[in-house]
Amino acid sequence: MPRDFSRSERVAGTIRRELAQLIQLELKDPNVGFIGLSDVEVTRDLAHARVFVTVFEPERAAASLRALNKAAGYLRRRLGQEMRIRSVPELHFEHDASVETGQQMDSLIDAAIASDRQDSGKGGDGEGE
Repeated sequence: MPRDFSRSERVAGTIRRELAQLIQLELKDPNVGFIGLSDVEVTRDLAHARVFVTVFEPERAAASLRALNKAAGYLRRRLGQEMRIRSVPELHFEHDASVETGQQMDSLIDAAIASDRQDSGKGGDGEGE
């Protein structure tokens, strides 16, 4: 019977939970801003972890990522204290633009619906018969 989750997936889940708490409770850098951790991917050898961050203030995304990457050493050390793991992966923070992309898609859909309503309101010119 195969295992349900690989070790790297379990470590990624633990890192995500612990990092969320550490960033919220212990990171005092005001440049971090209002963020959320959307995903963590850990390499099979557990040497590196890609941490995907959603920034809820898009204009502050670059500053937030710089602040997080600057604090990566501190966060890695704190993860080592919190987790029972021999070697804590090196943290690499990356921007996850899925929220902004979703908002852009929503606005495009709304614009298309509004355009269709305007076009159907004009009607009566004999097209489509």
